[in-house]
Amino acid sequence: MKRVLITGKTSYIGINLKNWLEEHPEKYQVDAISVRGDLWKEESFSEYDVIVHLAGIAHVSADPKLEELYYKVNRDLTIEIAEKAKLDGVKQFIFLSSIIVYGDSSREKKVINEDTIPKPSNFYGDSKLQAEKGILPLNEDDFKVVIIRPPMIYGKDSKGNYPKLAKAARKLPFFPDIDNQRSMLHIDNLCEFIKVMIDNEESGLFYPQNAEYVKTSEMVGLIAEVHGRRIVLTRIFNPIIRLMGVKIGLINKVFGNLVYDQKMSEYKVDYRVRDLRKSIELTELE
Repeated sequence: MKRVLITGKTSYIGINLKNWLEEHPEKYQVDAISVRGDLWKEESFSEYDVIVHLAGIAHVSADPKLEELYYKVNRDLTIEIAEKAKLDGVKQFIFLSSIIVYGDSSREKKVINEDTIPKPSNFYGDSKLQAEKGILPLNEDDFKVVIIRPPMIYGKDSKGNYPKLAKAARKLPFFPDIDNQRSMLHIDNLCEFIKVMIDNEESGLFYPQNAEYVKTSEMVGLIAEVHGRRIVLTRIFNPIIRLMGVKIGLINKVFGNLVYDQKMSEYKVDYRVRDLRKSIELTELE
């Protein structure tokens, strides 16, 4: 029986992970807490084997007024919780970082491999990278640190760009057919990956992703298909979109390229419990 504490109990991933682990009550005892404010500091972590740290500011903002808050929450809070976990005798600390530590998506093909050096392009990505650097030195045989750098996460009731694309797939008669590639990760695949990290008492840096790269237009077409619609994919707007992508960040996020080399994401246990089509069906229909 592993005793697991999740920080960020109201977060999208936190809720889903708790439900995922609780499907195996004989293996996991799961609690979740909020770490807003200072009340969590009065709690002892000594009864837990694993802490999965999911609390943080999840979406990118360019507002300079928020920069200090991003570092306070994403970097300083992460390090503080990890240090307390180690002091209290927790055996494993799992931190959810992000692919964003490598910078934004690009118009050209962008494949991240094991030699790619992180180069954040905003303070969200840098705050995650600084948190990683702050907790890695804590790693020892009796306090194992896991850092996960997932790509875009999607699933039922997720936030971010996926719901915008799904709405377009349900409403629009046509959609731009841009050749791009994105790494993505369905929420069930992420939860299973964290589960195997716990089961195998891992430490280190990991890059989970779906088995398939995603082309944005093909995914939109698949979403439309599961809703019984047909959407026309057209290249007529491609020159305009490419021009807009230089100036508009959202266009680049949707139609840009950002993938992990698939070899980086292989693991000795198969954590990919959903393929792309099944993940879309679960997200859209259930």
